[in-house]
Amino acid sequence: SHMSFEELLRAQSDATTRTRKKVTGGKKSAKPTGATAKQQRDKKGPLEMSAKKPVPFLRRVVSVPKKIHRDPRFDDLSGEYKPEIFMKTYSFLDSIKKQEKEMVQKQLKKCRDVERKEKLQQLLNRMMQQEQAQEKQQKLRERQLSLKRQQRELAKQGKKPFFLKKSEQRKLELAEKYAELKRSGKLESFLNKKRKRNAIKDKRRLPSQK
Repeated sequence: SHMSFEELLRAQSDATTRTRKKVTGGKKSAKPTGATAKQQRDKKGPLEMSAKKPVPFLRRVVSVPKKIHRDPRFDDLSGEYKPEIFMKTYSFLDSIKKQEKEMVQKQLKKCRDVERKEKLQQLLNRMMQQEQAQEKQQKLRERQLSLKRQQRELAKQGKKPFFLKKSEQRKLELAEKYAELKRSGKLESFLNKKRKRNAIKDKRRLPSQK
């Protein structure tokens, strides 16, 4: 009764503040962020991101499955490599290589530029070397198949199959090469080149004479 009206209002305000602190445990109420406040004001509008947080340069919008590269040479899914099946499957490439070789030979005959002619000659030599290597591999496979057939025949007859050593296989290869050179008439030139190479090797092994 002795307090003035202003003192009563001040005391009432202090009592309200103390009651609120007891209820909330003394914690201040969190203020809504700018994005939340904006979303509350306009629910249909898009959510605004804060400019204080930097946006990444590359952002993954859609999850893309990672590509797994597969090498068919070392993968079991491609099956086992068999030269006979491979050569039979891609036999059409031989006709394409033959056409390319004929085209290079025609261009080589018509060409007058020295530099281009030299490049065409190198390309033709490389094609011929690849062709010779392929023929050599084909003959080697045929020889191996022939030996396997002989072994199967011996096994069917109840005999013990034989397996040639590498030295014996090398002798057979040299015998076939000798017969082929003799048949084509290139045996003498081959032997002359062989003698020259052996003579050069022997000369290098000899001690130098001053």
